Amino acid sequence: MTATRVDAALIRRLPKAVLHDHLDGGLRPATVVELAAEVGHTLPTTDPDELAAWYFEAANSGDLVRYIATFEHTLAVMQTREGLLRTAEEYVLDLAADGVVYGEVRYAPELNTNGGLAMSEVVETVQEGLAAGMAKAAAAGTPVRVGTLLCGMRMFDRVREAADLAVAFRDAGVVGFDIAGAEDGFPAADHRDAFEHLRRENVPFTIHAGEAHGLPSIHQAVQVCGAQRLGHGVRITDDIVDGKLGRLAGWVRDRRIALEICPTSNLQTGAATSIAEHPITALKDLGFRVTLNTDNRLVSGTTMTREMSLLVEEAGWTVEDLRTVTVNALKSAFIPFDERKALIDEVVLPGYAL
Repeated sequence: MTATRVDAALIRRLPKAVLHDHLDGGLRPATVVELAAEVGHTLPTTDPDELAAWYFEAANSGDLVRYIATFEHTLAVMQTREGLLRTAEEYVLDLAADGVVYGEVRYAPELNTNGGLAMSEVVETVQEGLAAGMAKAAAAGTPVRVGTLLCGMRMFDRVREAADLAVAFRDAGVVGFDIAGAEDGFPAADHRDAFEHLRRENVPFTIHAGEAHGLPSIHQAVQVCGAQRLGHGVRITDDIVDGKLGRLAGWVRDRRIALEICPTSNLQTGAATSIAEHPITALKDLGFRVTLNTDNRLVSGTTMTREMSLLVEEAGWTVEDLRTVTVNALKSAFIPFDERKALIDEVVLPGYAL
């Protein structure tokens, strides 16, 4: 398998799985332009290609706070039922077109209530749009399973409310929970009651940690809050010296706590300096449960095909490496074991049998 020529056409055909992808960071530029005109929101430009370039350039600041600020314009067009339905449906279709067979989409419903929708109505609407997208993708012969992660914003006071919604909608497409937002200065442990509630209700969760802040945020996410996965988690390398793992790094690796790594996004926020030297390769080689993700496809100007291609071209990855991170993602997905196993055995492994 490792001798197979790996080019963009092959990579696009390979089955993919993405665990860390934000709904409000992945809109189509043309959709943002059209919806902004409908709601009267002013954009930096009304040319879709120029808008896509603006997003990518604005996000390349090396600063997580400025990176997050680019979401002003996507969120502005996601405050109505019509806007949410369209963006959710297109989200699924875009994944299917990229060869993704399983995805988890995350968003914070509290950020979509400025138009008068209640948080529960936001969740219902997004689920309706996702279902429509999955039906269309299946009809087109490119089926994709998409589960939802509801996010609480760690710097605000509605995290527990979002967690309650994750419990309420767990039989209606919501598969887990996350907290997002500015990491440094807003510790996950401030919301321990939400995580304890989720554990009592058997709802899995991931936590953004180890990106803008280092080992203390990872330790808190894993040992204090009980996260089953880490959003980004690249700063776990701070606990690795000359290939020797410290106690926290060893705990994360040995207990198969998945790292939701997003290479291009990490370059934009300053968590990594290049694809060639990105920690994802070293962590993979050290046996961590590494997964590959897009984070925000519009903001980072990326897709799963592009992320895979960059690692092949600049970090020497093989098809076997791509298969490994895809299987890793499904092993750590927040859906039942039998569904994960079926996707691995019936879709992913045959798709990589080149």
